[in-house]
This record gives sequence, C-alpha cells and structure tokens, in this order.
Amino acid sequence: MAVQPEGTPCWADAMFSDVEGAKRFYGEVLGWTFGDASSEYGNYTQAFVDDKAVAAVVPPMPGQESPSQWCLYLASPDAAATATKIRENGGQVLMEPMKVGDFGTMCLATEPSGAVFGIWQGDAHEGFEAIGVPGAYAWAEVFTREPEKADPFFTGVFPFAQKQMDGDGMDYRMYSLGDRPVLGRMRMGDEFPPEVPSYINVYFTVPDCDEAVAKATELGGIVRFGPTDSPFGRFAALSDPQGASFTVIDVTKTQGEMPTSTDV
Repeated sequence: MAVQPEGTPCWADAMFSDVEGAKRFYGEVLGWTFGDASSEYGNYTQAFVDDKAVAAVVPPMPGQESPSQWCLYLASPDAAATATKIRENGGQVLMEPMKVGDFGTMCLATEPSGAVFGIWQGDAHEGFEAIGVPGAYAWAEVFTREPEKADPFFTGVFPFAQKQMDGDGMDYRMYSLGDRPVLGRMRMGDEFPPEVPSYINVYFTVPDCDEAVAKATELGGIVRFGPTDSPFGRFAALSDPQGASFTVIDVTKTQGEMPTSTDV
C-alpha cells in the first residue's frame, strides 16, 4: 500500500490498562486477531483482519495512565514540519516527533479545541493495510464545541478543502483532499454532557450493525447513540468496557438521499 497523501487518516490505536480485556472485546465485536506484543515498543500489539493490519492496542507507560480513547493518525511526509505547523496554527504538540525503529515517525498533538490526534510519517509501516472491509477503519469525525477554532486549524496544517453539509439543525463539515472527503467535523450540541471534551471519533466497518451492538453490550460495552439508519449506512456509537468511544457502521444498509454540501 502506497504512502498516503498528507492529511489522510492512516492509522488508529488505543491505550488500555487491560490489554487482554480489550483484545477479547474487539476480537468478538470486530473480528480482530492480534499479533505478538512488541516488548521493544512498549508491548504495542497490532490487530488484523484477514492478516491485514487494521489498528493496534497498547498498555499505558508507567505514569501515563489515563482514560482509554482511540487515537487517529494523519499521514505526513515530514512529521517535524507538521509539528511546526501545528504550533503555528494554535495547536499543541503533546509528544515531539519520535522515530519508531524503521516503522516510521510519530507525533501526538491537540487541535485548539482539545481533540487529540496523531501524526504518522510512514516508513516500513505505512498504515492501514485494509480500509472499508468488515473490521477495518471506515471514517472519522472531529467532535468539537468550537468549530471556529478547529476548521482553520485543520485547513492550516493540512491541504484540506472544506465542504459544509447543507440542512437544518446540524453543523457538519467535511475536509477533503481534492474531491475525496477524508475527515468529518461535527459541532457538539447539548446532547453531549459538558464534561465530555473534544475528541476524534473513529468508525469501524461491520457486516451487521445490530449484531455488533448486541455483542458489544453483551461484553460490557455501552450504546451511546443508535443504531440508526443514514444515507451512509446503519451505524451506532459505542463505548467499550474501558471507556473508549468508537462507532460501528454497516455501509451496505443505506437509507435516505445523500445530503448536499457547499464549498467553503
């Protein structure tokens, strides 16, 4: 798989205090199998679908215990240059660009409203080996109460064009590379408790949304929204037993007309 254009979502991982519990949960819900833990890299463990890498789980480093959450990585040809642009556009660099063996270079940052994301400059490990198939990454959205900060940040750091989704009652924007939408941005409304910070929500494809929800709740997950139908597929927002939020979507079951959008 070729190195992705700058700004393309290219990888996702999450930190779990109970890695074995996370493996059981996602193995059942998303059909993942897991490679060996890499002790050289903090027991980083890749997840696979049909022998293709789709994500990773990792235990926290000592002293780094924090709530579990999924982290989306955006591709960069030069992580150090991207880190500079993050600062110049009002973001914060949480972890300076760090080379990870011959796999690539990573960096962690927040956009100005607080959502955490990663930068990945791929080398031997270029990122997702499968996208859009059951168990693999499908889509992601920045959830923020301050889109007036997030929008200029992401378009300042990455070569994104913007389209605003038309329609009443929802402030939703798509960031695109050329004509290809790669990331969504949703304004958080009153339905989100005030203590929920800005975050990036990662979608994973499933063959049946309702079955995935049933399995997730059976294993201790919580349904945050849905299942519901949309022109993009039937989806549901979940939290796993350790609190990490994610969304499952069955892209084969669509309902309604695709919304229109306007260039910004």
